[in-house]
Amino acid sequence: MRIEIEGDASAGGWPVPDCGCASCGSAAAAPHAAFRVRVDGVPLDRLEAAPVPGGCEVRAPSGALLLCAAPGGLPEPVSDSTFAAVLLDLLADPFHLGALRARGAVGAGTAVYAVHVDHRVRNEAELARRLEFWRRPPTGRTLLLGGSRSGKSAEAELRLSGHPRVTYVATGPVADSDPDWARRVGAHRERRPAHWGTLETTDLVSLLSKERDALLIDGLGTWLAATMDTAGAWDSPEAALPHLDALVSAWRATRATVVAVTDEVGLSLVPETRSGRLFRDLLGALNQRLADASESVALVVAGRVLPL
Repeated sequence: MRIEIEGDASAGGWPVPDCGCASCGSAAAAPHAAFRVRVDGVPLDRLEAAPVPGGCEVRAPSGALLLCAAPGGLPEPVSDSTFAAVLLDLLADPFHLGALRARGAVGAGTAVYAVHVDHRVRNEAELARRLEFWRRPPTGRTLLLGGSRSGKSAEAELRLSGHPRVTYVATGPVADSDPDWARRVGAHRERRPAHWGTLETTDLVSLLSKERDALLIDGLGTWLAATMDTAGAWDSPEAALPHLDALVSAWRATRATVVAVTDEVGLSLVPETRSGRLFRDLLGALNQRLADASESVALVVAGRVLPL
């Protein structure tokens, strides 16, 4: 089967007519035509197609089956087949790809295309970066560092959005006495797809040792604070060191795919309190050790990602 993408953009193309946003400005140098595809030389709209919610299933001249999204649609297959190719509006919901993989509709041999693209992504380079994660979900260990509200959690979710089986590991429990923190936790929950599991725990060593699928750990700062509480390390920081050693050992040995979010504590002012300085020093040391044992490390600043 031969798929020719003659146009991959939304109906108005990209750049969107009369739009002055930065994304459309960057796309002006290499415009994307509106969605138009040929399969084995035949226009997509001339092939046998069966409507499904959010799109259609299309039969290629060769007999291969494709799943195609309507603009903004999240196509739900009615057949039990593994599709030869999927053409999805991944800017509408990238997690839909992971859900299709989880149900077996997208397999290792399925070709994945992003269609109906437009200024929902900031530029061509960012689209290409996301496509790498969608087509080949990451494996190994990834450490994402960033400050508060840097976008590091959203980046972690993006990297695993195409993975079929993900457990979100929350290391900071919700405190009913802190409405603001509860709202932040709630916002994170609403972003996560329904097919992901959620686990609230600080026992990362055991989890890393037994898990074989994908883990999103958010985050190591709250894990360290809880560990220091349990170990009585706020006054005796050496009491936390065996726990850090155990985590690093489990991180090195894990067979899971892991994306962990952590706080970059080296760019702010020196904390005024002794406990603040102890926490900064321990987390900074932990970040260095985990980074040294990771296949991928990146710093997230203002929603932009800098590979390290």
